[in-house]
Formats: sequence, structure tokens, C-alpha cells
Amino acid sequence: MDSLTCPRCGAEMTERTLGDARVSRCPDGHGVFLERADLGALVEAETDWHERSVHDTARLPRITSDMTAPPLPPKPRGWVETLFD
Repeated sequence: MDSLTCPRCGAEMTERTLGDARVSRCPDGHGVFLERADLGALVEAETDWHERSVHDTARLPRITSDMTAPPLPPKPRGWVETLFD
């Protein structure tokens, strides 16, 4: 993968490996970039950690590359409309 630049400041993002996931981070703290499969690996690692430390923690869903985001609720036409929902 080619090196990424931060869309906000243009700095070259630094890449770090966390377990099985690769995460690119802006050195100025403007954000991170990772692929969906890497996010899934981080969620699984977090779930595994919780399973070993606390017994009443619910498993997080596994994220796979073929998943799509749920649809967003319709946006109100204006702020006033939110008062009458």
C-alpha cells in the first residue's frame, strides 16, 4: 500500500501494525485510516480481550468486507421540523 497523506493537513500518515491490523495515523492527530477488514480484526481483538477479562460482556459483531453501512434516517428539512417529531 502506498503511503497516505492526511486530507486535512497534507502530512504523511504514519503506519502502525496493531495485531493483525494496519492503521495509518496523522502525526498531528487529525485522524486515522484503516481498511474495513482491519477494523474487523481490531473489533475481534477487543472482543477477545473482554472475554478473557470480564465474563458478562456481550460479543461485538464481526465486521466483514462485504458488509454495508445501515441506511441513515431521513434528515429533517430544518431544525424547526425536529421540534414536532
